[in-house]
Amino acid sequence: MEIQLQPFELRLRQEKMELRRKAIETVQINLGRLCNQACLHCHVEAGPNRTEIMDRRTVDLVIEFVAASGATTTDLTGGAPELNPNFRFLIDGLTGLGKRVIVRSNLTVLLEPGLQDLPESFAAKQIEIVASLPCYTQENVDGQRGAGVYQKSMAVLRQLNGLGYGQEGSGLVLNLVYNPGGAALPGEQEGLEADYKRELMKRFGLVFNHLYVITNQPIGRFSRQLSQNGEEDQYARLLIGAFNPATLSQLMCLRQVSISWDGFIFDCDFNQILGLSLGNGHAYRLGEISPEALVYRLQDSAIKTGSHCFACTAGAGSSCGGALA
Repeated sequence: MEIQLQPFELRLRQEKMELRRKAIETVQINLGRLCNQACLHCHVEAGPNRTEIMDRRTVDLVIEFVAASGATTTDLTGGAPELNPNFRFLIDGLTGLGKRVIVRSNLTVLLEPGLQDLPESFAAKQIEIVASLPCYTQENVDGQRGAGVYQKSMAVLRQLNGLGYGQEGSGLVLNLVYNPGGAALPGEQEGLEADYKRELMKRFGLVFNHLYVITNQPIGRFSRQLSQNGEEDQYARLLIGAFNPATLSQLMCLRQVSISWDGFIFDCDFNQILGLSLGNGHAYRLGEISPEALVYRLQDSAIKTGSHCFACTAGAGSSCGGALA
């Protein structure tokens, strides 16, 4: 029977489910769209020529908001967050608040001039690293991310392992991220993690803690790739057909907010790119009201949804922390 395309909101009503924000546990911070790579699947459409960068005033406001939010975890992303000139200042501010800090890195950026000391700095500050590695084979990684990326990534992973990252008992967390190369759902997370651990150890003697599998969002470059390949409708039907209601209570948007490079507040990074900002008729932005008042307004607020939400609820589900169910 043919699956009829339908809005995500209808599925929520069918499941008698309403998505409303719980207490904020994580603040995700997008430091800008500048990146040393231009990956085919990037929903942010980051790249070397992007000029959107979080400025120092907004960084100060972010630190104030995090302090007021009650969140225990901060999650730095981009683009390549390390390329923001205020990156180190933000790290110091967040660790000074006693927050758990996660940096989402593409690995190769840590070889850029002026950034080569960051791994040692991360280790000293107990920063968690979530590193993008879409496959354990060179062909697939270079195909998605550009020629030479695989070998550079292996070199950085070797350096991180040497500092203790991913090593048992070190307390230095190194997680990797897998995403499919095309219009397909990711494989089962536990099995893929075992494959990654086996192959990276066999080929390079490398170790890491966990693998996160993430479903490609039909946004940005990946959306254009789907359109060019005539796969847009097919992928939408795949996501809808794989809808899993068991993922709804675990969605990351229920317990986090996302801050854009220019200080606007969103439910998630995907809503950020789609411009689905929070606020009743006026988008919430850091600095326009006190952080305490902003946190109050966000409490129990309705999550903004759309057809892209099917990517987070398909199969085992998908979040910045991997599978959900």
